[in-house]
Amino acid sequence: MDSVFHWKPALSCRGTIIRDATMTNVKFNFSKTVSADLIRLDGRCSLGCFIRSICLVRTFRPVFTMRLCRALNQGSWVRRKALGTVARIFHRIATNAAAMDLPWETNVGPGFCITHGWGVVISPRATIGANCTVMHGVTIGAKDNIGQNGERTTEYPVIEDEVFIGPHAVIVGGIRVGRGARIAAGTIVTNDVPSHAIVVGNPMRVIREHAEPDVMHPARIEL
Repeated sequence: MDSVFHWKPALSCRGTIIRDATMTNVKFNFSKTVSADLIRLDGRCSLGCFIRSICLVRTFRPVFTMRLCRALNQGSWVRRKALGTVARIFHRIATNAAAMDLPWETNVGPGFCITHGWGVVISPRATIGANCTVMHGVTIGAKDNIGQNGERTTEYPVIEDEVFIGPHAVIVGGIRVGRGARIAAGTIVTNDVPSHAIVVGNPMRVIREHAEPDVMHPARIEL
């Protein structure tokens, strides 16, 4: 993932993020990605909105420090080791205060929104697309497959763009959740989810197809 650390507060922006057509290869710079995350909060992006969100929005701080860690994990030794280490300390403080496990290594697209956030656990090797929403208690994690010879292989989920994941849903293993899907509260997802489907239950079942994505205040993504 390409990332450029040039903080230029956008005083009046509408979340134009330059990216290619493949969700897993999002190309963004630091300021535009943070702008997209801000827009997901209440549809606005400004320096004042950024300061207010950093000070008052418990679930935004871990997202911001995650972006900062990824941006600083590029370039010179000083940037990666010295500044990057400081950023990772702040990220640990922010995630602990928000009672969530959001590793900075996780590949997350622009416009990421965590609502309530208590108890969220996300694997550092999961992939999450643009304009996704995660509610409290969600787990997005690995699945270990153990062969007859004892060999262990680990798989991680891929969440495509505009996916809504409801409270206490569990998504594990090498599965793909299609674009615009909605995962209902408490759903256990261990198989692929079709795009624009609504799924519920344990085991997961599709209750509706061709549903509209549930994305409040989407950041505009420019292909």
